[in-house]
Amino acid sequence: MAETDRIRLDKWLWAARFYKTRAQAKAAIEGGKVQHQGERCKPGKEPRVGDVYQVRQGFDTRTVVVRALSTQRQGAPQAQLLYEETPESIAAREKAAAGRKALGAGLVISEHRPTKKQRRQIHRFRDERDTPRED
Repeated sequence: MAETDRIRLDKWLWAARFYKTRAQAKAAIEGGKVQHQGERCKPGKEPRVGDVYQVRQGFDTRTVVVRALSTQRQGAPQAQLLYEETPESIAAREKAAAGRKALGAGLVISEHRPTKKQRRQIHRFRDERDTPRED
């Protein structure tokens, strides 16, 4: 790993494999998805060893501590040495993932589009539901 004194935050996030491209890393920083001490950052911010960042990716927010600096993107095992995720962050991510998984268990997703007959049944059901009943 190339140890440097000065490196841009977007380049470090790219090298640590949080984002696939520097452009994605820059967009995430500008969009407020990367925070340092609860404050939004700029792509040109210089991370230092020991800094704590909150990085939001999809549904998950990771709290990471910078352990090393690198300007080159390397393999995943080397990239994981650049940061350390806090135990609280790992527990929160696992809890959130379990919650999402539990909610998705009752979700039925069809593998195909409805047939013409099924579409007619759907329309008939909706029409019956929307018309007021006379009792």
